[in-house]
Amino acid sequence: METDRYITNWVKGVIVKREIDKYLIDGKDFIDEQDIGKRLIENRNPPSAHIKDILEKSLAIQTLNSDETAALLNVTSQDDWERIFETALVVKKKVYDNRIVFFAPLYCSNLCVNNCAYCGFRIQNRNEIRRLLTLEEIRNETSVVLKEGHKRLILVFGEHYRSDVDYIAAAVKSVYDVTEISSQSGQSSSIRRVNINAAPMEIEKLQILKKSGIGTYQVFQETYHHQTYHSVHPANTIKGDYRWRLYALHRAMDAGIEDVGIGSLFGLYDWRFEAMGLLAHALDLERQFGVGPHTISFPRMTPASGSFLSADSPWRVSDDDFKKLVAVLRLSMPTAGMIVTAREKAEIKKSAILLGCTQTDASTRIGIGAYSDQKKEENLNNKQFSIGDSRNLEEVIQEVVGLGFIPSFCTAGYRCGRTGSTIMGMLSHCDEGKFCKLNAVLTFREYLSDYATALTRTDGEALITKEINEIESMKYFRTKPHLLEKFRNDYREILVGKRDLYV
Repeated sequence: METDRYITNWVKGVIVKREIDKYLIDGKDFIDEQDIGKRLIENRNPPSAHIKDILEKSLAIQTLNSDETAALLNVTSQDDWERIFETALVVKKKVYDNRIVFFAPLYCSNLCVNNCAYCGFRIQNRNEIRRLLTLEEIRNETSVVLKEGHKRLILVFGEHYRSDVDYIAAAVKSVYDVTEISSQSGQSSSIRRVNINAAPMEIEKLQILKKSGIGTYQVFQETYHHQTYHSVHPANTIKGDYRWRLYALHRAMDAGIEDVGIGSLFGLYDWRFEAMGLLAHALDLERQFGVGPHTISFPRMTPASGSFLSADSPWRVSDDDFKKLVAVLRLSMPTAGMIVTAREKAEIKKSAILLGCTQTDASTRIGIGAYSDQKKEENLNNKQFSIGDSRNLEEVIQEVVGLGFIPSFCTAGYRCGRTGSTIMGMLSHCDEGKFCKLNAVLTFREYLSDYATALTRTDGEALITKEINEIESMKYFRTKPHLLEKFRNDYREILVGKRDLYV
């Protein structure tokens, strides 16, 4: 009973209203549902010539406006969709070259004070076995992930006083403290970037997260549709406050966190509306801070323990519509990274990569403590949701290599100052992708030497040879011989055992 009273009092103190109001425009938030609906209606049946013009704008790496995005969402011609799909991949390669970044999620806690209708962590789900990892358990989980070859983690937390900002900061430090010896070469390995997916916070607490060394800070709005949001997030919970969540990333920017990740949970409301909501979010961040989101996520709702809605929503998104969604997001916000996760089945992830996604997870386990005790993953009651792709890192790498993409474990930009407005400028001018290509080769070379089996190493080295030949022939590097020389030297150093070299 005392704990219940403590939680009630804690919940009352989380939301700081002045840190919502400061971002409003004439007392309104940036999601104008009437305007979104109007644009979706007015841009029905777009002519092919108009679609061609929109695609040309995307190819020039310019963010689309609301009408242009609505037109793409309304395309009915299969020929036009094929052009959209083809252009999406071209845009991705112009901005990010052909690398695919890998990461793994680490779920630290399923304690949560919220009661979201679609989530296995919801407080009224009595089937959920509640657990918060100790810092030692977090280190153990990290060790398992490192032994597969990962260099990036995203830590995931429920919203609860026991997993507050101090716990999150300590968890980040614990991850960075872990080192492991690689299986093939005996080289030392550690996590180089820790991103987090956590609850919205006030600016003062977000500044603590910034100091802890986090990378990208993710908060997903889940749904941008006000009525739907309130129907699935009870009003007496923290998450029931639409605007506290909507402006979470604005506060993060104000706290000095330059890289933020937006997202929507597709299946709660109409997918076209949600795509327009994501664009509106990106545009408002650009308007207020000059920088859009570093990443965009678009998970589809999958069955979760104790949630009827998660398996029976009337707004579920078909595979065909999901592919359209991915392509439109790629074209509407061409500089943003796009993340497809293990919620999707392997074949859908493959399609998403071919439509312009830039990041994916592998070896994914979402049970609390499930990397160390893999039997936990067999029980749905330990899951926030269900996953569609349980392949390990090497299996996904083999597929990506087979598609002609180069796996990347690069974290260079964050340590070279290529973040925030700097990286967005480089992306819009198609310069950052050149660095992505160099660092993808270097980090993939590390992986092949340190973790890969013989078959993967053979295929991977053939791909690296192709990539190096492309690099050597690129005009960009011929005009910047110092970059090319550093890359050559770093590659040679990695072959003889040095690690964590980047351009």
